[in-house]
Amino acid sequence: MDHYDVLIVGAGHGGAQAALTLRQQKFEGTIALLGDEPELPYERPPLSKDYFSGEKTFERILIRPAAFWEERNVDLLLGRRVVSVDPAAHRVTLADGSSLGYGKLIWATGGSPRRLTCTGHDVKGVHAVRTRADVDTMMGELATTNRVVVIGGGYIGLEAAAVLSKLGKQVTVLEALDRVLARVAGEPLSRFYEAEHRAHGVDVRLNVAVDCIVEKDGRAVGVRLADGTELPAEMVIVGIGIIPAIEPLIAAGAAGGNGVDVDGQCRTSLPDIFAIGDCAAHENGFAGGARIRLESVQNANDQATIVAKAIMGGDDVYSAVPWFWSNQYDLRLQTVGLSIGHDRIVMRGDPAERSFSIVYLKDGRVIALDCVNATKDYVQGRALVASGIAPPLDQLADAGVQLKTLAA
Repeated sequence: MDHYDVLIVGAGHGGAQAALTLRQQKFEGTIALLGDEPELPYERPPLSKDYFSGEKTFERILIRPAAFWEERNVDLLLGRRVVSVDPAAHRVTLADGSSLGYGKLIWATGGSPRRLTCTGHDVKGVHAVRTRADVDTMMGELATTNRVVVIGGGYIGLEAAAVLSKLGKQVTVLEALDRVLARVAGEPLSRFYEAEHRAHGVDVRLNVAVDCIVEKDGRAVGVRLADGTELPAEMVIVGIGIIPAIEPLIAAGAAGGNGVDVDGQCRTSLPDIFAIGDCAAHENGFAGGARIRLESVQNANDQATIVAKAIMGGDDVYSAVPWFWSNQYDLRLQTVGLSIGHDRIVMRGDPAERSFSIVYLKDGRVIALDCVNATKDYVQGRALVASGIAPPLDQLADAGVQLKTLAA
């Protein structure tokens, strides 16, 4: 088939959810899910956690088995990549030179790992954590790896460090800023996780710059810092963010910059083209109306649902409360809301007990919570964030006071 009523480019969480929701909404037209990996659609968060550690097989992280897509008449076009889009002709061109027509196009491509630009960035032994192939390659090298340097103290880097530490590897985490998780969390959470990783034997180094990857015979053997320090390593993991995969849309004239711009129904500026997930820049009410990209499964799935309903003639607008999670060691971090622009932090519980919540406020109103091994706070705190309530600070700080009583 060379034409689909709905062509979904990107076979991750958002793309899969869009196809699934269209069928749930009784859409009867043709649907194709096109992905550049040869794999069936699968969950990405476990890549740096349970899949990397070997606790889950690949089959267990599939979003749905092959039969599911077949039963719902969703064509899976795997191992394919779109290189250009012709909005006027409603066609896309693939890397192999073939083309496909579409009625509606949903762009759900996510992003590619941001690479180092220094000498040695492309030698063997330097890895990103973005695809199954990335992680399979790393797993294949673990037997001959004792020392690992992780560049980047965000969630991906810290999750990988936790797995490697548990596997008995010597791990060093390098962060260019003055604390880990600096872009996504307040200082108390950063310091807590730095202490946890150090307690597990991870060497966490802050305010450091990488000069180059040291290589021998085409393979990484270490990392040299700007101050001349050389850290020996058989494996280097780079987790310094992603670059949204939007080049074909921008080249076709779509508005955007850091992501492709979308409206409340995830429509781009091009006719009949939507964008969702990590690559979509949208105005978010929980970020004070700022145009942002949200890199989360929740965002991808919720935007996919909005698009499916829009294609079916609905008028729902994206307004979901953002949430995220991270598993490191025996710590489950659950975040609800966005702490961007907070002017006050309230601590609930004691970090020394390894079960606590950090509440972020702006102008007296709750805008986000980071909950560590405190699922009840996470569940009940959602209502505080959704309604922007300004609760009494003494009650907010009292871990004995249930958040649902403040929401009421």
